[in-house]
Amino acid sequence: MVKRDSYLQRLVRNMWNGEVKVITGIRRCGKSVLLFDLFYEYLLSKGVPENHILKLELDQRRYYKFRNPITLCEYVEEIVGTDENEKWYLFIDEVQLTAKVVDRENGNIEVSIYDMLNELKAYKNLDVYVTGSNSKGLSKDIATEFRGRATQIHVFPLSFAEFFSYAGGDERKALDTYMLYGGMPRLLALKDEKDKKDYLTSLYSELYVKDIVERNGIEREDILNDILDFLASQISSLTNPSNIANALSSMKNEKIGVTLVSNYVQHIIDSFLISMAKRYDVKGKTYFRYPNKYYYTDVGLRNARLNYRQYDPGHIMENIIYNELLRRGYSVDVGVVTDRTGGGNTQKEIDFIVNDADKKVYIQSAFRMDSDKKETSELTSLLLTKDFFKKVIIRMDIPHNFYDDNGIFHCNLIDFLLDRVALF
Repeated sequence: MVKRDSYLQRLVRNMWNGEVKVITGIRRCGKSVLLFDLFYEYLLSKGVPENHILKLELDQRRYYKFRNPITLCEYVEEIVGTDENEKWYLFIDEVQLTAKVVDRENGNIEVSIYDMLNELKAYKNLDVYVTGSNSKGLSKDIATEFRGRATQIHVFPLSFAEFFSYAGGDERKALDTYMLYGGMPRLLALKDEKDKKDYLTSLYSELYVKDIVERNGIEREDILNDILDFLASQISSLTNPSNIANALSSMKNEKIGVTLVSNYVQHIIDSFLISMAKRYDVKGKTYFRYPNKYYYTDVGLRNARLNYRQYDPGHIMENIIYNELLRRGYSVDVGVVTDRTGGGNTQKEIDFIVNDADKKVYIQSAFRMDSDKKETSELTSLLLTKDFFKKVIIRMDIPHNFYDDNGIFHCNLIDFLLDRVALF
C-alpha cells in the first residue's frame, strides 16, 4: 500500500476542527483507502477504539439504506448519543450517492445529506469525514451547503513521487512507465501490460462514462464520448466549446450546439476527469474567457482513451507538471504576454503562472530544447514579462539543473517531480 502522507497529514491536522472533512477526487484514485485504511489505522494507533469508528460505504449494497440521509442521521445519532466523554468518528464513502428525501415528520420539507451532516456536525463528540467523486453534488456546494464549516481535501491519482516510492528501480524507466499508464493506484498490482491497458479502458466504459450519464441525465452519450476523445487529443492545446462543437458537427455531419457541448464539458469537469486552466494576461492582469486549456487528471486515462495512438511526450509532460502543481496546492493559470517588438502585437504563451499566496513563479514545460528556434521560443515568453518573479524551464534533456545568463532556472523534470528542487 502506498503511503499517501501529504493527504494523511492534512486529515490529522484537521481532526476535531469543528468542520466536516470532505475528501474529493476522481473515482478509484485512492480516497477510500486514504480514509478507510490509512487514516483508520492511524486512529487505531492512537488508541481510538475500533467500535468508535462508524464506517458507511454507500457504494456497497449492505449500506444502500443509508443513501436516505434521514435514515443515516438517525442511525448515527442513536449510536453517538450525548455523552461528550465518548469520542466518535464517522466515515461516509461516496456521499454523492445519497438522495434528497421528504421529511414527513417535519412539514414535508425536502432534506439532503447536507442538512443531515450539518445536524451531525453539531455533536461535540463526533468528528465527521466524507468522500465524494463528483463536484456538482459536493465540492461546489461546500461553501454554501455546509455554511462555511467544511474542510476540503482533494485527492489526486498517485503522483510520480508516490508511484516511484512503491515501484523503485531506474528513475527514467519508472517515469516512462508513469507517462504511459499514469498513477491510478490499482495499476501497481498489475504486472502485465495488457492487464494495465484493459483496467484503464474498463474504468472509462464501466465507471466514469456511466457515472456522468446517469448523474446528469445525458441523452447523447455518443456526443459525450466524442468530447472525451477530443479533449484527450487536445491536452495542453487551446480550445473552447465552440471549436469542439464545430469539430463534432463536421465529424458527425449534424449540427451540434455549443450550449450542449459546454454543458457536457462541465459535467466532465465535475466528475474530476479533466480540469480547465484559464488564460491570464500578465500585463493586463485580467483573465480571458476563451480559449482555455484542458488537462486530464490522469495521463494514463488519457492515453487509454485514445487507445495509445497519440503518445506525445511533450504534451503528456506538460499535463503531468500541471497536475503536480495542483497537487501541491498552488493556483495555476496559463500565462499570456504580448510581444510588441518591431511594432508587432503578438501574443505569446507561458505554460504556467504558479501562485502561492503572494509568491509567483513562471514555468515553461520543454521536453527538449535541441534547436536555437526552440530555445528562443521558450525563453522569449519568460523574458517578455519584464518582472523579477522567478522563471523556470522544466526539461527532460538536461542531466543537472542550472541558471542561465538571463537568470532563468533550468530544472530536470525528474528532480521537479521528486521535489528535489524548490520552486519558491
